[in-house]
Amino acid sequence: MTPITADAPDVIARPLLTQSWLDLTFLHWAVEPQAVAGLLPPGTVPDTLDGVTYVGLVAFRMHKVGWLRLPGVPYLGSFPETNVRLYSVDRDGRRGVVFRSLDASRLLPVVVGRLGFRMPYVWARMDIASRGGHVGDLVTYTSSRRWPGPRGARSRIVVRVGERIDEPTGLEHFLTARWGMHGAFFGRSVFLPNAHPRWPLHRAELMTCEEDLVAAAGLSAPAGPPVSVLYSPGVPARFGRPARPAGIPTP
Repeated sequence: MTPITADAPDVIARPLLTQSWLDLTFLHWAVEPQAVAGLLPPGTVPDTLDGVTYVGLVAFRMHKVGWLRLPGVPYLGSFPETNVRLYSVDRDGRRGVVFRSLDASRLLPVVVGRLGFRMPYVWARMDIASRGGHVGDLVTYTSSRRWPGPRGARSRIVVRVGERIDEPTGLEHFLTARWGMHGAFFGRSVFLPNAHPRWPLHRAELMTCEEDLVAAAGLSAPAGPPVSVLYSPGVPARFGRPARPAGIPTP
């Protein structure tokens, strides 16, 4: 299996999409791989660390989504988002994420994402309250689903930002060093690569987590507190052209 690298393996000179991810909080729960294997695209299996894989609930601010080399759009391309995601790997060793749901507060990106790319975007009423993400600050994310449903599915996450992480643990690196996504685009399974600087990560204290988005995404509701809580002020990112996964990894 290809080792996870600290930085993106390739520079994407001609991006398909550009965007920034800001004020992120990562919550993760451990799950057995067999519990989620059937939810991944063909040609991929759950990515594991010490025999365990993870469900992620990630809340953040999308900022200035842009196409190709055009400038990012300040209003329609900037909005709060919360996603539920799993972790995947294909035969080529490309590790990625698989999105089970993506709640966003702008209707147009939701419609484009659902109809144009067949991604599980959902329109929601959302807000992020942050003092700037400094150590000791509270960051609050709220979301209430509008369309297409299940209507009323919601989350409220409050974290206190902790100290900067100089060197991530193996688990923290596994959960955040992801250079693409596996999904179904235009009727076929593909890998969409991305590149961004190494995450500036902080440990964080979870003050409040009231959510039913994980269960709404077709997964078992978390049975306890997350095993990992991280915060990042964010990074700029570039997405490259999609490539088809080679197939299912051999044991």
